[in-house]
Amino acid sequence: MKLAILQMQAASGDPAANLDRIGRAMREAAEQGADLLVTPELAVTGYGAGEAITDLAEAPDGKTATRLHGLSLETGVAVTAGFAERDGDTVYNSAMLVDRRGVLEVYRKSHLYGPYERELFTPEKPSASIIDFRGIKLGMLICYDVEFPENVRRLAQAGAEAVLVPTALPASGHAALIARKIIPVRAFENQIFVAYVNHCGADERFSYAGLSGVAAPDGSMLAEVGETGEELLFADLRTEDFAASASENTYLADLRV
Repeated sequence: MKLAILQMQAASGDPAANLDRIGRAMREAAEQGADLLVTPELAVTGYGAGEAITDLAEAPDGKTATRLHGLSLETGVAVTAGFAERDGDTVYNSAMLVDRRGVLEVYRKSHLYGPYERELFTPEKPSASIIDFRGIKLGMLICYDVEFPENVRRLAQAGAEAVLVPTALPASGHAALIARKIIPVRAFENQIFVAYVNHCGADERFSYAGLSGVAAPDGSMLAEVGETGEELLFADLRTEDFAASASENTYLADLRV
């Protein structure tokens, strides 16, 4: 499977502009033969939109899903997009996977980070849903979720071969540690691919670290981008290329609980 990841500077509180940007990336990804595009956490609303996120939250069968479905029909490319999900009076920090068939999966963030997120969202119970997509088994997490090794291990034990991680990692002294060390370790200790896709630039509340990338099962980076600027990157996810690493590093088979 050919994966595309979009490091993106979202327009805060402007879903129309952000969906236009995602659409342009899907068209470019299609030209490069990609099967799936992954965008950042809350890419549709912008992460730093604050209380406006509550007003912009919508059901998984709302306008965002309809637009993404249309874009997938147009381009042939599936997309994972972070959005604010409304279920009655409850709002979740979610990501949806959409292809030509419609919404395949909605994942709700289980580990909210800091008072900003906890004031806006409700956490979901950790889960291990697996999507069989074009020959590879996918799991999803969102940002802070991936910093807990239990979450990635749970997906790997459920059969995931790749984990998609829309994120909104802020700029800080430890951002590079997370993006360039923790993420490859998560891939290596579970012998899976991990796609970590961040915002760049800044909005009225946050500055973002960028540093998006795709880690391989052997801990190498198949694709990576720096701290600043939008960029569309590509990586071929071929489990057979890492058979030797899987045979030498048998963490899942050897785990005792």
